[in-house]
Formats: sequence, structure tokens, C-alpha cells
Amino acid sequence: MKQIIIASDHGGFALKEKIKPYLAKLGFKINDLGAYSEERCDYPELAYTLAKDISRGKYKRGILICKTGIGNSIVANKLPGVRAALCYNVKAAMLSRQHNDSNVLALGSIFVNAGLAKKIIKTWLETKFEGGRHQRRINLIKQIERKIRSKR
Repeated sequence: MKQIIIASDHGGFALKEKIKPYLAKLGFKINDLGAYSEERCDYPELAYTLAKDISRGKYKRGILICKTGIGNSIVANKLPGVRAALCYNVKAAMLSRQHNDSNVLALGSIFVNAGLAKKIIKTWLETKFEGGRHQRRINLIKQIERKIRSKR
């Protein structure tokens, strides 16, 4: 069974709860890291936990949801090997996979309703990385990540 990891803060909780049954219908086993209610919580902790699991190779793909998706994408992209893409439309989701081999999808619940989120997710999950000139750029990103790690 395919696996996916998902997390939201309180602002993304309602959208996350609408997306989970859809992911299950697509055949995914879902690891939900929280939030588990609309009670206020801090998105950086949840985004870091999800991104850490992606970075370490425990999961190949993850979805983060907050009100804008901006904070989650900032946190997730701090970890090596994580390529989080904030997508508000289907075309961005497609290009994030084709050109950037994104492995984390960030969604903003105030910009994306459940119907659009499902279309974005379906496209993001089904779109393959094109490789070629794009692989060269991914390799450059990996080189930058190594440089950053070696400076610490």
C-alpha cells in the first residue's frame, strides 16, 4: 500500500479532514501527524516533524496545510532533501513535480477549497518528474545542501 504523511495546524485542520478520505480512496495509508482539532497550535513543530520524515526517507511524499501554506513551506524547505512546493492551482502542482521533483505539497486553506485541493493533490501525486535538464538543477540544489551542511 502506498503511504503518505500529512499535517496541518489549526488553520488547516478542516481542509485536512476533508482530504484524508480522498487520499484513502486513492489507496494511500495516511500517517496524520496532527493537528487533531481546531485548537491553536504552532505550525513550525508539525511542519518540521513531517519534513524530518521526508528528509530521512521514511516517507516519499507529504502534505502540509495551514491558512496560507507559506510558513509550512518555509519550515519544510529548511531540511535537506525536502522540496516543498506551495501550490494554489493545478498547473503549479504539475510543474512542481515535472520540474522540481517536489516531495512535499503545501496548501493554504484560505486560498484552496476542498474541491480544488483534491484536484491539486491528484495532479501532484500522478505527475512524474521529467528529469533531463531538471535533474541537473536538482543536483545543484543537492550540492548547495551539502555546502550548507559542511559549514556547520
